[in-house]
Amino acid sequence: MTVIVTGGAGFIGSNFIFYMLKAHPDCHVVCLDKLTYAGNLSTLEPVMDKPNFRFVKADICDREAVYRLFEEENPDIVVNFAAESHVDRSIENPGIFLQTNIMGTAVLMDACRKFGIRRYHQVSTDEVYGDLPLDRRDLLFTEETPLRPSSPYSSSKAAADLLVMAYRRTYGLPVTVSRCSNNYGPYQFTEKLIPLMITNALNDKPLPVYGRGENVRDWLYVEDHCEAIDLVIRKGRVGEIYNIGGCGEMRNIDIVRLICKELGKPESLITYVADRKGHDLRYAVDPAKIHRELGWLPETKFADGIKKTIKWYLDNRGWWESHQRRV
Repeated sequence: MTVIVTGGAGFIGSNFIFYMLKAHPDCHVVCLDKLTYAGNLSTLEPVMDKPNFRFVKADICDREAVYRLFEEENPDIVVNFAAESHVDRSIENPGIFLQTNIMGTAVLMDACRKFGIRRYHQVSTDEVYGDLPLDRRDLLFTEETPLRPSSPYSSSKAAADLLVMAYRRTYGLPVTVSRCSNNYGPYQFTEKLIPLMITNALNDKPLPVYGRGENVRDWLYVEDHCEAIDLVIRKGRVGEIYNIGGCGEMRNIDIVRLICKELGKPESLITYVADRKGHDLRYAVDPAKIHRELGWLPETKFADGIKKTIKWYLDNRGWWESHQRRV
């Protein structure tokens, strides 16, 4: 089986490649990545020499390059992680998000139509649902929750989801979509909350927290997410959407305080900054459908996952320092 993983030099994509090569050693994995600031080729060093792995530098918006790769590899499965994903950057420059997240998705699905595949899987986000009130912990996002994106980033992902489902209905393309909660774990670029707080704390830099830090996110350890996607592409029903939740809701400020405690750093490093424009209050994902149909539930409790994540950043200082210097 040949699997093309787009965005595979990024955070979740690289972890998925590691997972697939370990869980399915007979699988041929091809990584297609543009190597933007968020992609890091050094992340893939452990697998670059494997005979069943290939790296190709290209943009998913480059139709000629994508078609050439499909012709060469004749993939069975395509898993699309490639995306611009940082909300703050989408507020500053929406255009690149529309180009990569929507048009790039269209190019990939056109290639799937032209060359034929067993499954196209779109990796999406719970942010397409908008947000939930802080005082209603009983409310959760389900697959039937209406789309109500708040930022240019989440709007571009919602548009891509709709396009994927339209290709299913119009062309009969065998697709699935997964919408995950906030991921954390090894190899995450330091612009995101958890690695930013860890690396800043290690360098005794200020820990910038939006507003009062009361926004709530559902946290999913990246390896659990990879296992869920593997299940969806192998056993999920074609044309279905699956929510992948971490069952680990935490306030941002509580995460920052926990990181300070784990690293022995003073909370005086915490600095409250002006809130993000249109900042979503709370995300909470109900994974009942994927549990019911595929037997998946997250295995990693946040208390354990955050310790493993902190240890990884302590042990791999060279990786994130060199990545920061490149940007």
